[in-house]
Amino acid sequence: MPSGRRTQEGVLRFVARYQGRHRSAPASSTPLTTPLSRSALASEQPADRTTEVLSTQATVPVPTARVAGRASSLNDTLSAASHARAAAEGRRARHAEPAPQHRRRLGRPLLAGALTVGLVGSGVAYAKANDLIGPDPAAFVVGAGVAAQTDELARASMVDLTYRAAASVSRNERRTAIAASGARDAKELEAKQKVEAARKAKEAKAAAERARREKARKAAIDNAKVNPKAAARVLMADQGWTSNAQYNCLVNLWTGESDWRWWAENSSSGAYGIPQSLPARKMAKMGADYRTNPITQIKWGLWYIKMSYGTPCGAWSFWQSKSPHWY
Repeated sequence: MPSGRRTQEGVLRFVARYQGRHRSAPASSTPLTTPLSRSALASEQPADRTTEVLSTQATVPVPTARVAGRASSLNDTLSAASHARAAAEGRRARHAEPAPQHRRRLGRPLLAGALTVGLVGSGVAYAKANDLIGPDPAAFVVGAGVAAQTDELARASMVDLTYRAAASVSRNERRTAIAASGARDAKELEAKQKVEAARKAKEAKAAAERARREKARKAAIDNAKVNPKAAARVLMADQGWTSNAQYNCLVNLWTGESDWRWWAENSSSGAYGIPQSLPARKMAKMGADYRTNPITQIKWGLWYIKMSYGTPCGAWSFWQSKSPHWY
């Protein structure tokens, strides 16, 4: 039992004994009033049977002189009991959980619950206002606006898919066309390259042939005094005679005239050289060295045949038809 409560019970027992001892005593002219009031006891502890007994402002008819010391002692005892009670209440208050934190912990769940209830109520009100909830509050019905929006989204999605598919097909067609065009261009380029290569090969061959002929021509001309027939074969090409038949006719004609001697001279007529020019000075048309240069003589003889008979074979036929032979 707390010390304050033991003190109060002791005070009550003291008062009871005091009242029983002096119950038959004569009343005093000056009543003794206890200094304990209802308001003082209420500030120290809650009201109970003890405080009701102590808070009654009873007047005990006792002699003034005999009660004075007892009243002072009683006041001291009550004061000590009040201090002890206050100390006990302070210790209990220090060990107890603070009330503001308890209220905060209880307030947060309550606030969250209130917000949840408010949001749910707002959602239900909005759904009813927009015709999203039917007559039965538990059954949700899709409104016409939501259905139309859903259909529009579906159509937009289908259009997007169709566009993407068409774009993919178009890209594939472009790629195929580019590939086909590239293949066609590659084939055309390859054909052009082949034609160009053939042309270059032909030109190279012709150039090689020209170089060969030029080399042979130069060699034949340089060696004309030793081999005038080879020089004549080279110079015939300048007149457009390249066949073996024309060459053979020329060989037969000049063999019968001079036997291909560049210094041959007819003592009776004065004809001179390989073609037997009459007079000899006619060959000066091709060069002043006509008496010593077989090339000059061959060039003049070919020119004369072309002007008079057209070809070496024409001159050879005419020569054979004459007797004695001449052309």
